[in-house]
Amino acid sequence: MEDDCRPLLSSEQPVEGYSHRGSTDSLDFKAKRPFHVEPRNIVDDDPQERVSAEAAILNSRVHYYGRLTNSSDRLLSPPNHVIPGPEEIYIYSPLGTAFKVTGTDPSSKNPSIITIFAIWNTMMGTSILSIPWGIKQAGFTLGILILIFTGLLMLYCCYIVLKSPKAIPYVDTSDWEFPDVCRYYFGKFGQWSSLVFSMVSLIGAMVVYWVLMSNFLYNTGQFIYNYAHNASVSNSQFGTNGSDKVICPYPNTDPGGNVTIVALYLGNSANDTSDVSTFEHWWSKTNTVPFYLVILLLPLLCFRSASFFARFTFLGTISVIYLIALVTLKAVRLGFHLEFHWFDPSQFYVPEFRLLFPQLTGVLTLAFFIHNCIITLMKSNRHQENNVRDLSVAYLLVGLTYLYVGVLIFVAFPSPPLSKDCIEPNFLDNFPSSDVMVFVARTFLLFQMITVYPLLGYLVRVQMMGQIFGNHYPSFFHVLALNVLIVGAGVLIAKFYPNIGSIIRFSGATCGLALVFVFPALVHMISLRRQGLLRWPSVLFHSFLILLGVANLLAQFFM
Repeated sequence: MEDDCRPLLSSEQPVEGYSHRGSTDSLDFKAKRPFHVEPRNIVDDDPQERVSAEAAILNSRVHYYGRLTNSSDRLLSPPNHVIPGPEEIYIYSPLGTAFKVTGTDPSSKNPSIITIFAIWNTMMGTSILSIPWGIKQAGFTLGILILIFTGLLMLYCCYIVLKSPKAIPYVDTSDWEFPDVCRYYFGKFGQWSSLVFSMVSLIGAMVVYWVLMSNFLYNTGQFIYNYAHNASVSNSQFGTNGSDKVICPYPNTDPGGNVTIVALYLGNSANDTSDVSTFEHWWSKTNTVPFYLVILLLPLLCFRSASFFARFTFLGTISVIYLIALVTLKAVRLGFHLEFHWFDPSQFYVPEFRLLFPQLTGVLTLAFFIHNCIITLMKSNRHQENNVRDLSVAYLLVGLTYLYVGVLIFVAFPSPPLSKDCIEPNFLDNFPSSDVMVFVARTFLLFQMITVYPLLGYLVRVQMMGQIFGNHYPSFFHVLALNVLIVGAGVLIAKFYPNIGSIIRFSGATCGLALVFVFPALVHMISLRRQGLLRWPSVLFHSFLILLGVANLLAQFFM
C-alpha cells in the first residue's frame, strides 16, 4: 500500500489541462507510464493465470476515479497519468485475469483511400447481382433516376448516423455505435428495436447467401459433370445462338426469331440416358443441393471464433472486380440492344417508366446499406476531419459501380430475340452453365460466400446472445440451436422460394425503415431541438424521409 500512496506525477512531468483529461487520444505514447503488467501476468487463452498486485492497484485506482462523479462530468475523470498507454491497457475480469486491448496508435490508422475502398468493399455485396433486374422492373430511364436519388438519400441518412454520437453533449461517445445512440434517445426500446432490425438485415443476407450458394454450387457441379462426360450442352430454355449465349430460363412467351429449344446430348444409349436421369435426381438446384450445403456450413457456424474466415475477405474484392470485367466483356461481344418505349410495352422491350419501381427501391435500400457499421469503419480513418468527404466519395464509387453493371447488362441483353423481361434477379442465371467465364465467376462467388457466411452468423450470434444471455457463446447447444434455425430458414427459402430479388427487397425495406429512415431522422430532429436549432423546413424534410421509409416497406407487399 505504500506504493499506492506515492505521488503519481513527478515534478518534471507537465500538468495537462482539464480539457484533455479522460481521453487516451491526447496522450504522448512515448511518455513513461507509472504501471506495467509483466508478460507472465498476461492471459492469452489460459484462464488460470492471475494478474499481479500492481495491476490490481491500477485497476482499483481507475475504478476509484470512476466512482467520484457521474460519467457525464469530465472534470473528475481519471487523469492522463493514471491511465496507462494504449500498449499497456488490459481488461481485468473479476477472476483476476487480464486480457490485452489493442492500442489506438495513430500510426495504425488508415489513409483516406483505404477507408474509401473499405466502405466500397463492404457495400459491394450480393445486391449487385440484382441491380439489372431492378432496373428492368422500374424501367430503364426511371431505374437510373431512382438509383441516383436513392443513393443520395442513403448518403444523407448515413451522414446523420456518422455525426450522431458527436451531437451528444457531456458524454464520452468515443466508443459508441448507433444502437448506443438509439438507447440514449429512446431508452430500451431504441436499443432492442435497432437490434431487431439489424438482425433482419443480417439474417436476410444469410438467406440470400444460401440461395445463391445453392445456385452457384448447382451450376458448378453441372459444368464439371458435363465436362467430365464430354456432354454437348446447349440451353434447355429459350436462348440465343452464337458463341456468347444468353438464355431466358422462365419465358412468358416464345418471341420467335433466332431462338432455340435444345437439350443435353450424351448419346443414344439407354445407359447414358439413365446416368443423366440419376445425376439430375441427386443434383437438383432446389431439392438436394441446398441440403448438401448444411453438411459443410453448419459445423463452420459453430466455431467459437470467426477470425479464421476474416482472412479471406479479400475474395470479395476479387469477385467484384472479376464481375465488372465479365460484364464489360459480355457487353462488348453482345453489343447494345435498346429502344425507348416510354409508357407502352412491346414484344421485346419494357416501358421506360413502370409501376413496379418500388421493387428497385427495396433492393437499393439494402445495396446502399452500411449504416449499422459506418461509425466503426470511420474510426480507423487517419484524418477524421475528412470523414464526410471520404464517405461521399465512397458512396459515389458504389453508385457508379451499380450503374455500370446494371446499365450494361440491361442494354446488352439481346432483344430481339429475347425480351428484356427475361432478365433474372440473379443476372448470372441468364448465362448457361456451360459458359466458362461465368463458371469462373460462380466459383469465385461460391468460395467468397462460404467464407463470409460464417462471419455473418458470428455477428448474429454475438449480437443476439450478448443481449439475451450476456455471453457471446453461452454453450454449444445454445449456439447450435440458433444456427439450426438460421440454416433451416435458408434451406426452406432455397427450396420453395429461391427468388433473391424479392428476398433482398423485403429485407432491405424492413431494416431500412428503422436504421436508414426512422431512427436517423428522429435522432437528428431531437438533437436539433435540444440545441434550439430545429426549424420547420428541417421538420418537414425529415418527416418526409420517415414517410418514404414507411411507403417503401408497404409497397413491397403490393408488387
